[in-house]
Amino acid sequence: MIISSYVKAWADLLRPGAMKVVGFGVALSLGLLVAIYVAMVMLIGWLIPDSFSLPFIGEIGHIDTALSIVSAGVILFASIFLMVPVASAFTGFFLEDVAEMVEDVHYPTLPPVRKLTFAEGMRDTVRFFGVILVANIIALMIYPFVIPLAPFLFFGLNGYLLGREYFQMAAFRRMEREAALELYERNKVTIWAAGALMAVPLSIPLVNLFVPVLGAAGFTHLFHAITGRRG
Repeated sequence: MIISSYVKAWADLLRPGAMKVVGFGVALSLGLLVAIYVAMVMLIGWLIPDSFSLPFIGEIGHIDTALSIVSAGVILFASIFLMVPVASAFTGFFLEDVAEMVEDVHYPTLPPVRKLTFAEGMRDTVRFFGVILVANIIALMIYPFVIPLAPFLFFGLNGYLLGREYFQMAAFRRMEREAALELYERNKVTIWAAGALMAVPLSIPLVNLFVPVLGAAGFTHLFHAITGRRG
């Protein structure tokens, strides 16, 4: 069920016209990472002097420039962790478009979708983003002390958080909130496994730019597979 959902999602993203949605998601994700890098460079320029002198060595210059260059590599590495909250932050922007594209092709006989209000969408997006951001900041402080177990902690934690977020947001389109939450509770292990599988490519720099849109498509398929709906 999980593998087939992601296989269908990859195929959907290769359909004519789908790359517009993919491009939008990639541009948003890349834009946020660039904004973080620019903010880091500005902070370095503000805090670090351009040069300073050391005893017996003399003056060392272009310190802030060198740190700015190094920070590009740091941001690329940090994207392994940053892309998890980035995926969460942008889910609300493109989930509706991706889900609609998937359902038009695979489930054309479904009744009209229950439109989320702007307030509902913003509330869910902010809440999910806050939970994932705080959880990953805490996890980052723990990783150095449990290095052999760090990958299991990363995939286990984010599998749970991403699975819950993406599945519930897909379910909220088609079900009342109480019913969607009940459905999630009954299928928590399957959804966690799907979230963990989504977290794997999120840990690969550059590849992770495409994953939020793939996750939105994959969890739309997973929701329909679990509920037994067929187009």
